[in-house]
Amino acid sequence: MDPRVSHKETQTPEQEKKKRKRKKKTKQTLTHAVTHIRLIEANAGKLSALDHLMAVYLPLCQQYITLFCTEETQPSQYAAPVFASELSARLHRVAIQQAAGIAKSWRTNRQAAYETYLENLADYAEAKAKATASGKPLETGRKEPVWREWNVPQLRVPVMQANVNVVVVEPSEDSTFDYWLRIATLDKGHPLRVPVRLAAYHKKIIEGKNLNSSTTLHRRNGVWWLTLSFDTDVPIETEASAPTVGVDVGIANFLTTSTGKQYGTMHGRLRERHRRDREKRRRKAKLRACLKKKGVSSEDLPSTSSATGQRLARHVKQEINRAVNLLLHDHPDARIVYEDLSVASMRFKSKALNAYLSTSNLAHIPKQLAWATSKRGMAVHTVKAAYSSQECHCCHYPDRANRPDQATFACIVCHHRDQADHNAAANLASRFGDKELAACTNKAEVKALLLWRHEHWKQHNRLIVVEPPVQLGLWGIRSSNGRVRPVSSKSVQIEG
Repeated sequence: MDPRVSHKETQTPEQEKKKRKRKKKTKQTLTHAVTHIRLIEANAGKLSALDHLMAVYLPLCQQYITLFCTEETQPSQYAAPVFASELSARLHRVAIQQAAGIAKSWRTNRQAAYETYLENLADYAEAKAKATASGKPLETGRKEPVWREWNVPQLRVPVMQANVNVVVVEPSEDSTFDYWLRIATLDKGHPLRVPVRLAAYHKKIIEGKNLNSSTTLHRRNGVWWLTLSFDTDVPIETEASAPTVGVDVGIANFLTTSTGKQYGTMHGRLRERHRRDREKRRRKAKLRACLKKKGVSSEDLPSTSSATGQRLARHVKQEINRAVNLLLHDHPDARIVYEDLSVASMRFKSKALNAYLSTSNLAHIPKQLAWATSKRGMAVHTVKAAYSSQECHCCHYPDRANRPDQATFACIVCHHRDQADHNAAANLASRFGDKELAACTNKAEVKALLLWRHEHWKQHNRLIVVEPPVQLGLWGIRSSNGRVRPVSSKSVQIEG
């Protein structure tokens, strides 16, 4: 039995928001993509008409992307058309909607990166002021952060994210093909009808499902591809009283939980493969530069990408997916809490570390965590990541000096020691349900809140600190007999 394509009535953004809010309490909606459907059954004339349509559609979409990324107002899919085009009004609207989605994502990532730059600049100014006051130089190699403006996104691959107004998926009435695509063209009133034949695994995936009305058409290496999708509702099975497990994301260990377990790593085999691939890229870059000096055209220059690099990227994704699956297998009844990570703003001082960061593909870990937990019906939440790796889990004191090296956490105030990733995971777990911290809008407010909690911790434990850690040796804890016992240099044991 062929699944039918759903033609849902268009709802306003406010109606869709209320509907999602009602669903979120009891179930989660997952959108499954059915990819790699080749449109090879159509004749050359139909594919040529599709190429001609994309030649007009793509530049128009790029114009709106540039407009939405450079103007001050927020991009909107309901914006009025401002550019002249031979496309129909429906195709014009689809181009605006696609451009608005790309621009929103770009502006969000750019804003996050700019806020991180401002925070790093404030940290640098503070460190410089402290160094000037103490007469000591800054850390070796530490430079003032510099903001580099982002480039506007450029559409390099012909893609159309279409809706039912321009592309309709119609079930076939005979057994030759599975579906027909009715695509609006430049010739009004004469749509294209492109046949679609599914592979066996495509049929197995969508059997009994209602396909969404939205489709994606894209062209690679001269071949047109179709992507379909369908939604499934997964009920949330996690109990309200389920234990909370914090998950820290990193490179040395992909995932570290607040229960003390670690999953996956970029070290070892993946690190060696990355080293070999980077050396190969550098050799090809030198060859490219030499040929360019000799006058070779850019079209004939060798590419710095390689098949080994693509295989390495797939291998890293597989290791991340395996680590996520193992974590969820070990914590089937837990409530997963992880950091709202912004990888786009992460930068290191050296090019080698930046290349290592790019290869580790940290941005894939939160996506895979969200997908895998939703698929299993597990409750998952994100919390603010600010100072989670610098905050002491015992006394809440946030400072960069608490991290003497990558693997160690040693609080300079209370002398609490722990594995750095485990301490961060414990902080993330404790931040679930923290309304005060969730209300903070930037890192400065988060740090002020943590310092206030640190002061409260000192008062609660009857500690008066003048200049941490200078006065650390003068601290003491008052025992029940009224005497003051000095604090141990290894750890702090609190007496009520």
